[in-house]
Amino acid sequence: MNEDLLTIKNLKTQFHLRKGIVKAADGVSLKIRKGEILGLVGESGSGKTMTSLSIVRLVPNPGRITGGSIIFKGENLLEKTDLEMRKIRGKEISLIFQDPMTSLNPVFKVGDQIMEKIRAHQKVNKTEARKETIELMKKVGIPSAEYRINDYPHVFSGGLRQRIMIAIALAGHPSLIIADEPTTSLDVTIGAQVLDLMKGLKKEIGTSILLITHNLGIIAQMANKVAVMYAGMVVEYSDVFTIFREHKHPYTEGLLLSTPNPNLSQQQLHPIPGLVPDLINLPSSCPFNPRCAKKIKVCSERIPEMTQISKDHFVRCFLYGE
Repeated sequence: MNEDLLTIKNLKTQFHLRKGIVKAADGVSLKIRKGEILGLVGESGSGKTMTSLSIVRLVPNPGRITGGSIIFKGENLLEKTDLEMRKIRGKEISLIFQDPMTSLNPVFKVGDQIMEKIRAHQKVNKTEARKETIELMKKVGIPSAEYRINDYPHVFSGGLRQRIMIAIALAGHPSLIIADEPTTSLDVTIGAQVLDLMKGLKKEIGTSILLITHNLGIIAQMANKVAVMYAGMVVEYSDVFTIFREHKHPYTEGLLLSTPNPNLSQQQLHPIPGLVPDLINLPSSCPFNPRCAKKIKVCSERIPEMTQISKDHFVRCFLYGE
């Protein structure tokens, strides 16, 4: 069995606003093993991005982590000082965001941005950093890397910019890469190439990946394990085969029924009725209750606990708990 790399237990991230308290992550528990891809899936506003930002302690103001633990390589990141976290970000844990154009600095050459990351986490001189930068650019599929190292971000296409972001992420030789909707700004063909690149690099260097997306097709292609989030909570967690073939939570079923299947010539989609709930002052009942076709009386009375129903399969639903 693979060794656990990251274990999140009962993570709570909140935003205290005048209107009330936004529970962006409400008791999230996750586990990522070494060399594993964990897919974090759910609608917009379900808490996926805030969970990822909590891992590296980059939650924007006025948000703050109010509870839980984030154990990375046996150490609790919530007990680290800001200086210690700066050494971990980029070197041990790297991030890839959905829009590379807003992540790259437009006034610096891409080579300088990659070299800056290398020199921040490795004791190398500028010549050595430049050599490693060219190698990284080649590894992620940038043609003529020896020349393109001197280009600015705007010269590159969207797909190549995302490859530059992957090169920056790899520059610190991280154990974990957090990829937040890495193909959203790309067309389907280029997005598929970027995903294939990430999957290939994972096999080559053994880096674990937390892949955040709302696209179940990407999850099916990439992930080993899947966590389904709704209203700041993980409502189902299992391996990718179980999530697609033996899922239990009504929300997971709703996501699958509302996703087109390219293998079917005729398919009737069934969108989930209603809207994602307002995360400000959520009721003390199952948050999916107003949209659920399988709800029972207890669903409107309290929040279900996460229940283990088989090996590595957990679900937060009264239909399978208690």
